[in-house]
Order: sequence, then C-alpha cells, then structure tokens
Amino acid sequence: MRNPISKTVQELAPSGIRRFFDVANTMENVISLGVGEPDFDTPWHVREEGIYSLEQGRTFYTSNAGLSELKEEISGYLARRFQLTYTPEEVLVTVGGSEAIDIAMRAMLDPGDEVIIPEPCFVSYLPCVKMAGGVPVPLALEEKDHFKLTKEKLLSALTENTKILVLPFPNNPTGAIMTESELKEITEVIEERDLFVVSDEIYSELSYQGDHVSIASLPGMAERTIVINGFSKSYAMTGWRLGYAAGPKEIIKQMLKVHQYVIMCAPTTSQYAAIEALRHGDEDVARMRESYDERRRFLVKELNDMGIPCFEPMGAFYVFPNISRFGMTSEEFATKLLHQEKVAVVPGSAFGECGEGYLRISYAYSIDNLKLALGKIQNFIDTLY
Repeated sequence: MRNPISKTVQELAPSGIRRFFDVANTMENVISLGVGEPDFDTPWHVREEGIYSLEQGRTFYTSNAGLSELKEEISGYLARRFQLTYTPEEVLVTVGGSEAIDIAMRAMLDPGDEVIIPEPCFVSYLPCVKMAGGVPVPLALEEKDHFKLTKEKLLSALTENTKILVLPFPNNPTGAIMTESELKEITEVIEERDLFVVSDEIYSELSYQGDHVSIASLPGMAERTIVINGFSKSYAMTGWRLGYAAGPKEIIKQMLKVHQYVIMCAPTTSQYAAIEALRHGDEDVARMRESYDERRRFLVKELNDMGIPCFEPMGAFYVFPNISRFGMTSEEFATKLLHQEKVAVVPGSAFGECGEGYLRISYAYSIDNLKLALGKIQNFIDTLY
C-alpha cells in the first residue's frame, strides 16, 4: 500500500506544548502554569447572550464572513481602541485567531515565498507557512533586546524571496511588546522591501505599558497588514473559538474564499455572544488586565528573588525566565520539575530553538496558585545545589 500521509504533514513536529501536557495530564495533583487559558469565567452577560441566542433558535449558518452586526462592532472596536479604520467588508470572522493565521498564509503564499518568523513565538506560525507551501525563516530574538524585533535583525533575514513578516506582539511566550517608535523603525524596511505583515494581536488588550499600538495604524502600513485578533484572551472566551482578521479588501476576499471551503462560518452562538462582549465588555477587560498585572509583577519579583533571572514582560500573561545557569536543557528542567514537584511549565524550546534555556510560565492563574507553585519551584532548585 502506498503511504497515505502527506510528506508535508508527516514532517511537521507535534506541538511542543501539547506533547508536554499530554504527559502532565496523566498525573494527579499537578499545578499547571503552562496553558494560555485565562482562569476567569467568560463574563456572565456574555454567556447570557449566548444562551439567549440558543433560546431564540439562532442555530443557523451565518454568512461566511460572519454576522454583519458583529463585523460592524469589530470595526468600531478597532477604531476606538487602536485607531484602525476598517469597513465591515474588510473584516472576516474566523474560528479563533489560529484559523485566521492559517488562511492568511494560504491566501497570500505561493511555493517558495519566504515568511520571516521572529522566535520565540506561538507554535502555529511555522506549520501554517509550511502547509501553505511557503518557506518559514525563523529569526532568533534575544533577551538583551527584551525579545523585540530590531531593524538590524529584520534586515539580516531578508532575501529576494521574502514576502511576509509575522509580527507576534504582544508576544507568546516572552511577554515582549513593541512600542510605536520601535515599530516605526521596522516599517521603513517593510515599505522599502515591499513586504506584507501578518500581525498577531490576540493579546492586544493585555499590555501593561500603555495601550497597545498596532503596526497597521502607522502611515503606509494598513494596506500591507493583516491584523489577527479575537476574543479568547481579552474576554476569557477560549472555548467559544472566535477570532477575526482585518485588512485590505483584496486580501480578505481571498481569505474568505479559503474560509468558505474549509469552515463555512464561525459558530453562530459565539458570534452573538461576541457582539455583547464588544458592546459592554470594556470593564470586564480592564478588571482582568488589572489582575494579570498584579500577578505579573508578583511572579517576576519572586522568580528573580529565588535566583531565576526574569526580564520584565510588558504584555500577554507569560513570563520567560532564564534557567540556563542550572546546566539543564529547558525540557530536562521542566520534566524534572513536573515529576519531582508536580508543577507543569513549558520548555522554552517548544517555541523555537532560541527558546532553549528558558521556560514559559503563565500567570493566567490565581495568586494563591502562583504562591503554591513558586514554593515547589524553590524546593526543586534547592535540590540542585
């Protein structure tokens, strides 16, 4: 029998995050600080709207691109929060931000087109580029730069085949952000080299150094940028599986074509709930952001105090401490910590080779859970001396 599996898919490595937590899930009483899952419930008024939509029998397909009412609310939200101007026709509602990333790559790439992927980063970018026939070009960011993308770094990765730059800020796993002045430096290169940007802004509401700045808001960038966002992180709506893409009409039109064939439309109940989130959810977002900020400051201080160096992240809900001084790979450290102390964190190597020597620790958990986990981490490192 011939091999039924695509070579492209067969050669993809399984997610380093999921592989590690498959092991953790077989153990009892594990404190998990690994999955990017808010510990808040979806706000009640948002859940209530989802329930009401079911009670009203709204169980039909929506239009492929999403409910018109929702796209109007997304356009208004992006203008209000990030000074981005999009018509509803320039917005596509997707099944989470992950689908938006996937179909953006499929709609924009031809075989051989190169995509620069700054690492450490979310695990889906590289596989999505490969499955779309593109060539991923990992670009290692460094702690000395606070894991930001610099103009010099970007220039070093460019070739005549470069077409897309992935811009993953606020960043998962490092928590790094890019300020307006830092973004302006790289826009010069983007325009000069005629690049396009896929800007993953799923953590845009979780910025602790002033409001998030989208590269699409800068002069000349809206026509070059697909903005990816969604409801999972900001509104604690992970399981509702709802995201969106906003960008130039000609690109969104081609993304919609892919979306039509592989998805049809995003979940109807989730779309009605998202309308409510955008209309009346600002206070919920602010409350959750304030809590994350408290946890962030607490966790960074405690890790540094116990001798695990950790630069201060200014976005998302992760810290990325450096454990290279312990003489173990990040996977060895995380595996031993899991088995000895039953604390689950993610090896930095899961997010690219340059993540080696680091761990991703999520603070999307209560202060009490963080304190308990930190005590166990201290016990673990005490055994290493």
